[in-house]
Amino acid sequence: MTNHSPKVTTIGTFDGVHIGHQKILKRVVKLAKQQGYTPVVLTLFPHPRMVLQKDNSIRLLNTIEERVALLKSIGIEEVVVKKFTQDFANLSAEAYVKQILVEELNTKQVVIGYDHHFGKNRSANIKDLKIFAGQFDFKVEEITAQDIEDVTISSTKIRAALNQGEVDLANSYLGYNFFITGTVIKGKELGRTIDFPTANIDVTASYKLIPNDGVYVVKSIIDGNIVFGMMNIGSNPTVDGKVRSIEVHFFNFNKDIYDVELRIEFLKRLRSEQKFKNLDALKSQLQQDMTEASDYINGLNE
Repeated sequence: MTNHSPKVTTIGTFDGVHIGHQKILKRVVKLAKQQGYTPVVLTLFPHPRMVLQKDNSIRLLNTIEERVALLKSIGIEEVVVKKFTQDFANLSAEAYVKQILVEELNTKQVVIGYDHHFGKNRSANIKDLKIFAGQFDFKVEEITAQDIEDVTISSTKIRAALNQGEVDLANSYLGYNFFITGTVIKGKELGRTIDFPTANIDVTASYKLIPNDGVYVVKSIIDGNIVFGMMNIGSNPTVDGKVRSIEVHFFNFNKDIYDVELRIEFLKRLRSEQKFKNLDALKSQLQQDMTEASDYINGLNE
């Protein structure tokens, strides 16, 4: 339950919480601080298309838990996650403003894009919001068309880059390293037989976007220490694998981390996934990958 302090509220999906979003969010934080209010993000989950169009193909840059953590790291003090249901979709624009923005959140200022639509069938727009603002005594600050366009372009480019495996490009738009959060589970343990033991990562959120298949340099924090490694995303064609998996070989690391939840950041793509003629050829390539990864990591520290 949200506290009833006066709020500066912005509304949106904020998937990725990338540089374009961060500009808007920092504005919200600044406005709230100036007035002694609480900066708030109102966001919806699941994504409306998942509910209204039963679209399960949507892939988001963050899980809802990741999104909340990122928003709070920027200075947003409260993230109100409204469960998007058919009933919520049927709320009239006035009921949405009165019940949620005013009565529940105690919003004194809304920061919103010029193209924002809300209410049943998304029938109300920013002009309607300004009318409601007069009625319910709050202010509206409009986000410029340029800032909204920057957000849209960045989101599109980030998804495209990740789908191509271009994680360094995606990271430049995000303003942080793209990451996945998953639990270490038991795999086939084939890596042990070629001296490359791997941690199999289970990402439970089916809507989380996973970068294109291939081999990546990654890092994680385990027991308070930064640990680098290389990750393979793919189906392990050399051993006739059929199921897409995510496996990480951590460098200079041999602790038991089964059932541990890890956040793993992507730093660089090394190559596409390949099918090798035998395990010896695979091992030889992995040794080359490890050398290249180590060179890259050493370069980070120079």
